[in-house]
Amino acid sequence: MTPAALAALHARVFTTPRPWSAAEFAALMGGPGVYVLGDPLGFVMGRAIAGEAEVLTLAVAPEARRQGVARGLMARFENNALEKHAETAFLEVAEDNSAAIHLYLSLGYTEAGRRRGYFAPPQGPRQGPRRDAIVMTKALVKTD
Repeated sequence: MTPAALAALHARVFTTPRPWSAAEFAALMGGPGVYVLGDPLGFVMGRAIAGEAEVLTLAVAPEARRQGVARGLMARFENNALEKHAETAFLEVAEDNSAAIHLYLSLGYTEAGRRRGYFAPPQGPRQGPRRDAIVMTKALVKTD
């Protein structure tokens, strides 16, 4: 997927935190260990380096939600991370994103901590307080 396609889907999915631009996706894609897996219905962008894998962002088109797309993307993310010799995975999720938290818990991720005020409020007249990020981790294990 191109940075423009990633940004377009990200904009359909996220309002807070704000969606990333094509330029931001392009810059991330040029970084060490960064990879993108997916298709027009959803994608996961991750990074695997120094024995750790990080989910940078996961986006699923609204019309494709609750159909196993995110679960499949996360499986691909973890398999790719294992191929890159990652032993653990981690991610940050907004404390009020109950659907994502439920997904990650069901995949074996556990809460490891919080980043206070990590997510900025939405822009515009209805700004609210900054939201915490829940840091979640999982040991990656090869299954045969």
